[in-house]
Amino acid sequence: MKSLKLSSHSPEQTQLLGSYLGKLAQEGDAFLLMGDLGTGKTCLVQGITQGLGIKENALSPSFVIVRQYNGRLRLYHIDLYRLDNIEEIANLGLDELFYNEGVCVVEWAERGLQLLPQNNLLIQLNYVSKCETERTIYLRAKGERYSGLIRELKSVLDKEKVWS
Repeated sequence: MKSLKLSSHSPEQTQLLGSYLGKLAQEGDAFLLMGDLGTGKTCLVQGITQGLGIKENALSPSFVIVRQYNGRLRLYHIDLYRLDNIEEIANLGLDELFYNEGVCVVEWAERGLQLLPQNNLLIQLNYVSKCETERTIYLRAKGERYSGLIRELKSVLDKEKVWS
C-alpha cells in the first residue's frame, strides 16, 4: 500500500495516530511532516513519542532545530521552519541522524526534501475548510519499508475503528 488518507477530528485523534506510528516505528525510520502552521505536526510528533515510550512531552524544536528524546528507540525531532535556504539545511549534518540508531521526524520537511532520505513516510497535514479541529492527513510511502508500515497502520486503524 503506497498511500493512506485519513481525517482527524481533534488534536487527541492526531496524537493517537502518532502513537500508532510510534509503536510501529523501527530503527532508521524517517517520517517527513509537511503542512501549514497549526495543522498538527507537533501534535502528531507528541503521539509518536508516546508510542515510542518516551516520557517527555515533545515540544516544537523551532528554536533549537533538533531535539533528541530517548525511549524504546531514540527519536530525533527536527524542525526546518526557521531555516531560509537549502545551504543552511545542508550544513546541519543531518545525515548523521538519518543513518543512525533511531527514528527521525522532520517538521517542515518541504524546505529540504532534496537532502532528506529518499525512502521515507511523507505525511501531509491539511486544514479542512470551515472546521476548526478537523484535519486531512495523507500518508505516502516512499520505499518498501514504508509501504509495509502503511499496511500495518491501516490494519491497526481498521481494528480500532476510530478513523474515516
